[in-house]
Amino acid sequence: MGKSPNHAIKRLPSLIFIPSEEAEKMKLISAAKLLFLLQSTVASESTVNGVTASQPADITHRYLEASSHLEPFANVTGSLDDHGVCQCSVYLPDNTFPVQRMERLEILAQELSVKFDSELSKVSQYTREIEVYERRILNLTKKIEYLEKTSVSYTELDFQMIKLEISEMERLVIQLKTTLTGSNVIVEQLYEEIKNLSLMVNKLESLDKNNILAVRREMVALQKKLQECEANRNQSTNTHHFLPGNCGHGTILNISQPYLIQLNWRGFDYKYGTWGRYSSPLTPEKELYWVAPLNTDGRYLEYYRLYDSYDDLLLFKQKGQYRIVYGEGSGTTVYNNYMYFNQHSSGNIAKLDLSTNTVVLRKLLPNAAFNNRFSYAGVSWQDMDFAVDESGLWVIYSTEASTGNIVISKLNETSLDVLDTWETKQYKPSVSNAFIICGVLYATRPVNTRKEEIFYTYDTNTGKEGRISVIIDKMLETVQSLDYSPIDRNLYMFNNGYLVRYSLTFQPLSLV
Repeated sequence: MGKSPNHAIKRLPSLIFIPSEEAEKMKLISAAKLLFLLQSTVASESTVNGVTASQPADITHRYLEASSHLEPFANVTGSLDDHGVCQCSVYLPDNTFPVQRMERLEILAQELSVKFDSELSKVSQYTREIEVYERRILNLTKKIEYLEKTSVSYTELDFQMIKLEISEMERLVIQLKTTLTGSNVIVEQLYEEIKNLSLMVNKLESLDKNNILAVRREMVALQKKLQECEANRNQSTNTHHFLPGNCGHGTILNISQPYLIQLNWRGFDYKYGTWGRYSSPLTPEKELYWVAPLNTDGRYLEYYRLYDSYDDLLLFKQKGQYRIVYGEGSGTTVYNNYMYFNQHSSGNIAKLDLSTNTVVLRKLLPNAAFNNRFSYAGVSWQDMDFAVDESGLWVIYSTEASTGNIVISKLNETSLDVLDTWETKQYKPSVSNAFIICGVLYATRPVNTRKEEIFYTYDTNTGKEGRISVIIDKMLETVQSLDYSPIDRNLYMFNNGYLVRYSLTFQPLSLV
């Protein structure tokens, strides 16, 4: 037959092809080369930040060099088994392509890129900050050069001594506050100034210390004020505080500095009107404020507002705004939940219920002049001025029979009947305004555009007139109304459209 085919196979070398595996390996080799190029680029960038990725690069390089010599096939020697089947062995190396390492290498490259960008942004920020510090150093250099050229020295700045002086001043003011009675407005203002000065010194100590020299001058001024307060201390300690409703005292001794509350709710053009706090012996704890600006003609009372508290007044949070039948003048007052005013163009008293905003009673005031016949000096249409004190409701007016002198009448608040009348010798048009406390009439007159004087008194309890001199500081020139509240013993002024409040100090009877 010829030679066995198996023998031919045995003699000839066997040729084994692995096309699919080798093709896949070639693809991986190409990908590895591309990643190697990427790694080389990242490694060069990371060296800028002092970070080196040479070890993964060397491993990849060695693997690529070994893989580049592989062929897509291999020759091996085969053998025949007992059944005549050709067999051969193929050796596959263990050093397969490190895909996981390449993935870690790629992640590392991304992290290095992010770090590089972060470091670069920090460098830019540091550059800007250095420029700012350069400007600050230049400014400090100029300040030091100025100090070297002038006589100012840091030996003048003894902060501990200044703090000690401020503490002493504060202690003295606190002592004055505890010993003074009645109105302590000046002392309170002085105390606030000293506290502000203390804060200023603490700030200056941490900043430009040379400014403390100006603070020293301010301290000298404050010390002078303290000396003035101490000089008046003996006189002040002789005064007593009298609770609301207590009339066991003499006339007004002193009046506080003005407390400016705010402009009236209708605005600056409404310069005339009146305001005050609700007064009632039945409900002394009730807090109700009323504001009644006149129309711009200074005559007609058309609108008013009520406020449930002092805070509501400050915030313009009114309980209600109400329109009434025209009243006249700035002599309005409120007592026991009723508003009393002069009905326009008449000699009538009108009584208005605040709960319903309705006029419940009108009554003629006997012989009273009206229609601007005898108004106050500088204020028109205030022929009738209603007042409230500890004993009830009053009206201040004039008659033709009194030739324009002030007449005082005590009214029955329910019926508006006149209970008693007193005629004074003080001409009403020469008085700027008036009010009543404990049955004593107090009349004012202008001293100048910023000061008013309480100069005249009439005691309805004794029928005696008197002369005093108590200065009232005012914000603006004209006093449109003065309304006394026996609930808090404060005086309420309507001053050219502004709401102003004062506290009062009285003489004890032992000094009268």
